[in-house]
Amino acid sequence: MKLETRVAVIGGGVVGCSVLYHLTKLGWSDVMLLERSELTSGSTWHAAGGFHTLNGDTNMAALQGYTIRLYKELEEITGMSCGLHHVGGVTLADNQDRFDMLLAERAKHRFMGLETEIVGPEEIKKIAPITNTDGIIGALYDPLDGHLDPSGTTHAYAKAARMGGATIETHCMVRETNQRPDGTWDVVTDKGTIHAEHVVNAGGLWAREVGAMAGIYFPLHPMEHQYLVTDSIPQIEAIIDAGGEHPHVMDPAGESYLRQEGRGLCIGFYEQPCKPWAVDGTPWEFGHELLPDDYDKITDSIEFAYKRFPVLAEAGVKSVIHGPFTFAPDGNPLVGPVPGVRNYWSACGVMAGFSQGGGVGLTLAQWMIEGEPERDVFAMDVARFGDWISPGYTRPKVIENYQKRFSVAYPNEELPAARPNRTTPMYDIFSDLGAVWGQQYGLEVPNYFAQGDEPSYETPSFRRSDAFDATGREVRAVRSAVGINEVHNFGKYRITGHSARDWLDRIMAGRIPKPGRVSLTPMLSAKGKLIGDFTVSCLKEGEFHLTASYGSQAFHMRWFLQHQENGVHVENISDRLNGFQIAGPNAAQALSACTRDDISDLRFLDVRRMTVGMTDCIVQRVSYTGDLGYEIYCDPMAQRQLWWTLWQAGQSHGMVPFGMRAMMSLRLDKFFGSWMQEFSPDYTAAETGLDRFISFSKNTDFIGRSAAEKDRAQGPTRKLVAFEVDANDADVNAYEPIWLDGVVVGFCTSGGYSHYAEKSVALGFLPVDRVTDGLEVEIEILGQMRKARVISEPLFDADGARMRG
Repeated sequence: MKLETRVAVIGGGVVGCSVLYHLTKLGWSDVMLLERSELTSGSTWHAAGGFHTLNGDTNMAALQGYTIRLYKELEEITGMSCGLHHVGGVTLADNQDRFDMLLAERAKHRFMGLETEIVGPEEIKKIAPITNTDGIIGALYDPLDGHLDPSGTTHAYAKAARMGGATIETHCMVRETNQRPDGTWDVVTDKGTIHAEHVVNAGGLWAREVGAMAGIYFPLHPMEHQYLVTDSIPQIEAIIDAGGEHPHVMDPAGESYLRQEGRGLCIGFYEQPCKPWAVDGTPWEFGHELLPDDYDKITDSIEFAYKRFPVLAEAGVKSVIHGPFTFAPDGNPLVGPVPGVRNYWSACGVMAGFSQGGGVGLTLAQWMIEGEPERDVFAMDVARFGDWISPGYTRPKVIENYQKRFSVAYPNEELPAARPNRTTPMYDIFSDLGAVWGQQYGLEVPNYFAQGDEPSYETPSFRRSDAFDATGREVRAVRSAVGINEVHNFGKYRITGHSARDWLDRIMAGRIPKPGRVSLTPMLSAKGKLIGDFTVSCLKEGEFHLTASYGSQAFHMRWFLQHQENGVHVENISDRLNGFQIAGPNAAQALSACTRDDISDLRFLDVRRMTVGMTDCIVQRVSYTGDLGYEIYCDPMAQRQLWWTLWQAGQSHGMVPFGMRAMMSLRLDKFFGSWMQEFSPDYTAAETGLDRFISFSKNTDFIGRSAAEKDRAQGPTRKLVAFEVDANDADVNAYEPIWLDGVVVGFCTSGGYSHYAEKSVALGFLPVDRVTDGLEVEIEILGQMRKARVISEPLFDADGARMRG
C-alpha cells in the first residue's frame, strides 16, 4: 500500500467512488480510496437503485440530470454494465396543492432543458396501467426516471477511477486523521499511516464517526428505511411479454415509490411512524447486514398502496429490504470544504446516491481542482449549517425531513421541528406583539405580526397566503410613517488590524469607504462569480464592520479565513451585535427623539457611534427598504433597553413593527436584489447590475478582477430586469420561465406583490439584445401564461430623493 497521496477518500460507497472517479476525470491521478470492508458496504449495497431529476432546488435537479446522463458514459469507459433501466416515471397529485407543486416544477424544467410534462388521469393509466387514478388530478411525467444495479454502478465508478490512475484499498480501516502544522493530513489505518494533502469524508453511515476523528461534527443521522419486493404479478408479466417495462410511480399521498423489479414490483415507503437508527453512533462492525423486518410501522402505508395499486393486494412478498440511510436535517447532501479546517472535504449525507452521486463527485472535484464549482451549490454546501448545530437539533429535523420526503414543498412553509432553537432578547416581546415566526440558520425571525383574529400561523401555499393582509398593513406603515424591525438576521463581521484596508481592497471588488462612511460592494470568486453582497462600514482606520446574509455566515467566514493575511483579524460577530432598523418618512424624527446627538448632518451612507437612550450604538444611514432609514447596532445585552427607547419615542410618529414578508415586498419597490436569489454564485456582477459597485479604478488586483474586466469588455449576454406581472392569486416565486414569441428566453429569480404600488412584481433574466422598456412577455406561473412587461423605473422613490435626502 502506498503511503503518500494527494487525496485520501474515506469510504467505498457509490459517493466515494464517484468522487475518486471525478478527481481522475479532472486531472488528479495521485488519489486513493480507503474502504474498511468491501466496496458498497453500508447503504449502497441495499439501495433500491432508483434515480430521478425532480428536486425543489434547480441546481440540484441539474446535477441529478448530470448524474443520470453519466451512467452511459461510465458503461462506455469501463465496458461494465450499470444495469440501466430508463423507464420513465410519474409523480401523482391527488389535490390542488400537490398539482400546483408539479406545475411549478414543470415550469422550472422548461429553461433547464428537462423534457418533463404534465399528464392527466387518462394518460397516467396508459403510462402506468396498474395505477388506480381515482381522485388523481394529474401527474408529472419524466422520461429520465429509472433504476439501475447499485453494485454494478459502484464498481463501474471504481474501475473508471482506476483507469485514471487512482488506487483503491479495501479492508483498510481508518482509525485516526491527524492534521500536520502545514495543513496536510496523516491518515492512520490498520495497514499503516498515509500522508495525504487532502482528506475527503465519504463515510456514509460512518460519516459522523470519521468526522469525529478530526474533531468535526457533521449534522447527519441514519434512518431506518424499508421496501418490499413482490413475487411475479400477471399484469407485469404481460407488460414484459409485450416487450415493455412498467415505469416508476411516486405517490406522495401514499408516501411511496414503486417500480418494476424482475417480474414483480418493488415498493418503498417514507412512513410517518419512522425510526432513527444508531442514535449514539454507527457500529463499526455493521455493513452487510439488514435490520429486522418491521411491518408494524408501514401497515398504514401498505393499506394505502393496495388502494392505489390494487395488484399488490394479490401479490406475495418475495423479500423485505430494511436498512439504514443517512440524512442531513434538510435532506440534501453535505458537500464541500469544511469551514475552519484546512484541506478537509465533505461528501456526506447523500441519501439519494444514485440520483445525486455523480453530481456530488463532479462538484467536489471541481471545487478541489479548479477552486470553485461551476454552479451555485449552496443547497448542498456543508457550510449551510453553522457551529451552533448539535445532535439534539439534527435528529428531530432529520425525522421531520424523512416524514416530509413526499410532502408538498411550499415556498412559504416554515417547518416546526426543533423550534424555537436560537432566539434573541426580543423573542418574547415580539411574540407578545403577534409575531408569526420563521427561521433562518436556526434563528427565529419574525415573518409578520398578526393582529386581532388573524391566524398566528401562515398557511403554506403556492398562492397568496393568509399573511397577505398583514404584510400589506406593515408595508403601508413603513411607507407612510415609520417601521421597526430587528437586524439580527444580518451576518456581521469585524475586520481589524493595520492591514485591514488593504486586505478588504483585495477581498472586495468595490470601493472600501473612508472613516465614517459606508459602501456597498460585491465579493467575487476568482472566476468572477458573485459570492457575496456586502455593506462595508469604516468606523475608524483599521476597524471595519461588514454585513451580509445571516444564513451565509459559515460560507463567508470560510472564504475570509482561506484568504486571511498577517495584520488582519477577522471575527464573526453576527450574534454579538444586534439592534434594529427603522425606516420610513418619520424615521429621522423618531431617532432624533431618542438621542442628544445631532443627526441632521447624518448623510446617506454615513456611519457613526452615538448614544441612543442609555445605549451606546453604531448607527448607519442605510436601509434595505429603499426608504429613509437607519440601522442601529448595539450589544445584545442592551437590546431590550434600546427597544423600549425607540418604541416609546416612535409611538407619536406612527411606529409599527414589520417582518421579513414586508421587507421582501418593500425591496421589490426599488428592484433591490436578494442574496441567493438575484445574487448568487450562478451569476456575475455584470449580469445582475452589481458591476456598478465594482471599483475598476482602484489600484488593487482584487479577487475576480480579470474575469470582471473581461465581462465588462465583452458585455454580458443576459441582464437582470424587473417586470410588472398581470398575476391572479399567485405571484412569481423563483425560476418561472419567461416566454417571448412562443419561446422560453429567460427565467425569474424572485418576485412577489408590491403592497405599496399594488402590483405584482418579478425580477428575472432576459437576453441583453431583447431588453427594452415596456417589452411584453409572458411568465408561466403554476401552468398559466401571465402577461408581463419590462419596467425600468422603480415603483417607489424613483430618483432616490427620500432614501438619500
